[in-house]
Amino acid sequence: MASDELSQKLGRRLLIEEGAEAPVAVDVDEPGPQGESEEKESAANADSELGAKLARRGALNEGVGEPCQPSLKVCNPYTEFKEFSRKQIKDMEKMFKMYDTGKDNYIDLMELKLMMEKLGAPQTHLGLKNMIKEVDEDLDNKLNFREFLLIFRKAAAGELAEDSGLCVLARLSEIDVSTEGVKGAKTFFEAKVKAINESNKFEAEIRQEQEEKKKQAEEQKQRRAAFNDLKLAFK
Repeated sequence: MASDELSQKLGRRLLIEEGAEAPVAVDVDEPGPQGESEEKESAANADSELGAKLARRGALNEGVGEPCQPSLKVCNPYTEFKEFSRKQIKDMEKMFKMYDTGKDNYIDLMELKLMMEKLGAPQTHLGLKNMIKEVDEDLDNKLNFREFLLIFRKAAAGELAEDSGLCVLARLSEIDVSTEGVKGAKTFFEAKVKAINESNKFEAEIRQEQEEKKKQAEEQKQRRAAFNDLKLAFK
């Protein structure tokens, strides 16, 4: 109720300031003694918030200060989704980008529709909406990469109904997510051992990637040297 009143006051005061409307005196019934203190407190809060908004708008119009930008949560899939290997996450990312035809880092309802058709499991409009709703944590009616990964986390943990669209997606994606993470261990000791193994596996995969890049760079260097030798031989 207070927010509606605040919105009306803000809109009217802005119109008056811009000269679009003249101020009009309004008769207000005098409140009874019982609700007088509550009404005064609500009016004071509304005026204070209204004043702050008007002051900020004035500062922005004069070029003072900068508009506030919404904070964005940064997701590192390799640290947040430790139950998956780097290769699995890269495969999921490749699949996500393939169906993100709009290249906006989201899979919307139409892109999800195309994905399910390509996988050979077309869904109804309502079915697609329910698929998004099940993992749509920010309620924007589309999937970002983190929410896409949640599909495979839920599938690996057995949290999806067998006949659900998301379960079908995970099963037909050809990405093996059958290995359980630390949460699947039965005892604390098993969980600790599993965590250590996962950490070592993660480090080994990074080292392997670095070695492959080093090997490719060395091969490229050798090819360049051989080409230069060949050029000198023809001179």
